[in-house]
Amino acid sequence: LPVSGPEITVVEASIDDTFPVTIEAAEQCPRYLGRVIKGVNVEAETPLWMVERLRRSGVRSIDPVVDVTNYVMLELGQPLHAFDRDNLQGGITVRLAREAERLTLLDGQEVALRPETLVIADERGPLAMAGIMGGGNSGVNEKTHTIFLESAFFAPLGIAGQARSYGLHTDASHRYERGVDPELPAMAVERATKLLMEICGGQAGPVVETVSDEHLPAPRIIMLREARLESALSKRLQPDDVTDILQRLGLEVDKQAEGWSVVAPSWRFDVAIEEDLIEEVARIHGYNNLPVRRPAARLALRPANEALLTQSQLRNQMVARGFQEAVTYSFVAPDLQAAMLPDAVSPVLANPISSDLSVMRASLFPGLVRALEYNLNRQQTRVRIFETGLVFNGHLDNLTQEPMMGALVCGGREGEGWNSTKAQVDFYDLKGDLESLLAMGGAREAWRFEPGEHPSLHPGQTAQLFYNGEPAGWIGTLHPQVRAKLGLKVDAVLFEVRLDVLSQGEIPAFEPLSRYPEVRRDLAFMLKEATPVQALLDCAKAQAGDYLKDIKLFDVYAGKGVAEGYKSIALGLTWQHASRTLNDEEINQLVDSIITNVRAELDAELRG
Repeated sequence: LPVSGPEITVVEASIDDTFPVTIEAAEQCPRYLGRVIKGVNVEAETPLWMVERLRRSGVRSIDPVVDVTNYVMLELGQPLHAFDRDNLQGGITVRLAREAERLTLLDGQEVALRPETLVIADERGPLAMAGIMGGGNSGVNEKTHTIFLESAFFAPLGIAGQARSYGLHTDASHRYERGVDPELPAMAVERATKLLMEICGGQAGPVVETVSDEHLPAPRIIMLREARLESALSKRLQPDDVTDILQRLGLEVDKQAEGWSVVAPSWRFDVAIEEDLIEEVARIHGYNNLPVRRPAARLALRPANEALLTQSQLRNQMVARGFQEAVTYSFVAPDLQAAMLPDAVSPVLANPISSDLSVMRASLFPGLVRALEYNLNRQQTRVRIFETGLVFNGHLDNLTQEPMMGALVCGGREGEGWNSTKAQVDFYDLKGDLESLLAMGGAREAWRFEPGEHPSLHPGQTAQLFYNGEPAGWIGTLHPQVRAKLGLKVDAVLFEVRLDVLSQGEIPAFEPLSRYPEVRRDLAFMLKEATPVQALLDCAKAQAGDYLKDIKLFDVYAGKGVAEGYKSIALGLTWQHASRTLNDEEINQLVDSIITNVRAELDAELRG
């Protein structure tokens, strides 16, 4: 049977009463219609046929005015709202909420309105959250005799996410977020007026309409190419059949040489591009009438660069080191990001999942710290987690995104056990884990750790990573002030490194083991506390010659026997030649050169 909509007739005005309407936020509300209806009997009984239809649609009958607005919304898809005209003053203004404005909703909930929220207001303040829910002070009640009937088109982007951000979900917001016909408000207000006057009586004034044509969705011409349609469906359809299908769907069709020029009606706002038309043609023609072709996969092995480490290899290394992978949101709370990265500039989401996830992250640190909080709240005192993901910096016009790897450790160095120690993890534990990643590429010498300052990290326990002299990441203990702001009672150590440089490496090359003995010398230097060990290593390597096989830091001491402000650093140096035995004379010359260079460069002395 053919489906027909309700018969909609224009209700002529029998009184001159109007109420002025002004639109200040035309981008969010390009069209607003209103009508005054006097002498409404709200104590009239809603007809049984309407009550039953509402019940079968899952809507409870409340009073005849609300029932009519709900019925027309279900019938036409256009949300409506009725105000008590006697509670309105000055005129209706559609605008964005102002600072510190509050509104008590129909359900009794009081909300603090945010500046991006669209409201319906009079001269005293907000009356309703536009497209979401009306206010309790202006709604229809048992004393209402005159109503102001609202029917408007709210742009989807102006309503999207607003209801969820306040913890609300209404039939009106559900429809406006997904889009409604911009031409529908006029029909809906006439239909609702007719039903209201039939049920509640009253006299209707003229319809007041305020519209911003430049902000209304404009009809767009979409070109459907015949060759593109045939390619997508793997079947050639007769042009007359395609024209018939499109016309039966209510679209304006003009057959041209290469295809069809199509204009979608206002109520088909979902039809915007050529692929939408192809989908409609396929759906009406019947998917079962399209040819079936199994996909032919061409499996070609892509060349792999052996000098690059894959993310999978890096993840596996972290798992092997006892870490678990975390996957956090790319969005964070603005207050958390401000606490950890006060200078970060990141995009703010227009329709966030919630207010706690409204800013794009500028670092992996906030997400890892939130994951730490989550685990600590569930009595997980030993946490070792890592994450790979994108971080975002800059505004939308100059937004940059960068893949990073981050990690966080907290709690005991070892898992609980009868023979485990109770030592807590520190900076050097995580540094060792990070160095195991750096060593995977075989280019360990390209990396350097240098003291630095980061707003999230402890000023005395922070190092910046450099790769071939370029900044590549950070490692350090969580800053005590940040920890206090977040209410954390435990220390945590974090690192974050750029994935693009972490993946860099060298192609492994075979080198035979030397058959000749190694020669080792241990040197202990008295070094100023402020001098980084890396500087000592660099000085030693510079004079150690070509046959230096290894250099290790094996002892750090400060205390009795060491002058205040100094530390004792002990290095173990190992030499080995590939084709002969090194003698003591040449080793002693190298050792003397190292000592001389360290004295000159670092003002350090050999410890006796």
